[in-house]
Amino acid sequence: MSETMVKAEEVHKRFGQLEVLKGISLEVAPGEVMCLLGPSGSGKSTLLRCVNHLEKIHRGRIWVDGELVGYREDGGKLYELPESEITQHRAEVGMVFQRFNLFPHMTAIQNVIEAPIRVKKRPKREAIASGRELLQRVGLADKVDEYPARLSGGQQQRVAIARALAMEPKLMLFDEVTSALDPELVKEVLDVMRDLARLGMTMIVVTHEIGFARDVADQVVFMDEGVVVEEGAPSQVLDNPHEERTKRFLGLVLEH
Repeated sequence: MSETMVKAEEVHKRFGQLEVLKGISLEVAPGEVMCLLGPSGSGKSTLLRCVNHLEKIHRGRIWVDGELVGYREDGGKLYELPESEITQHRAEVGMVFQRFNLFPHMTAIQNVIEAPIRVKKRPKREAIASGRELLQRVGLADKVDEYPARLSGGQQQRVAIARALAMEPKLMLFDEVTSALDPELVKEVLDVMRDLARLGMTMIVVTHEIGFARDVADQVVFMDEGVVVEEGAPSQVLDNPHEERTKRFLGLVLEH
């Protein structure tokens, strides 16, 4: 395992004329939890998608576990990897989105075992056994055979987390995973993420849940308008921010 699990160096990304990421550099060590905070449109979700090469960057470099994401470098030039190689690398990074994206025609266990069987070619019996364990781990042992429509939003999101974990990822990316949930369902999803952090899973979490960031993050990064404004330990960034933009943002979020 590399000394840094994720390293971004001068990452730029634009959509048409709009520059969304303006030279982002950051590092996440193995076993660390990084929480990305910032107003809507600050580039947090785009950065997360670049780590998984769901979005292509225009300048800079991103490495996951020592390997360049999406490209190979030859003589200082970058060449995009073939889709099959990108998919292979992506399989090692779990991603959970704001929308659960579960297959509606499949039960919870079928959703969880689909990728291990298809992508990793795991035997079905083995995939089912570990899928049941994962659903138990996220508190859904009794919902194995339920279809998504019969589950609450919080339960669907926990199935989505179990599905990502079924690929045995070295890194988990969470993109605003509680923002579509009713307030009473948020805690059950955050509790699963707390457990993952305790078990040493490397995580990058885009969130507005300040309490979660304070409790679980090793580092907090505040982004605004495509740049890192402030970064450091939760005690520094959340409780003693230096930058006016950080203070203003936290003031607004903590009022709600």
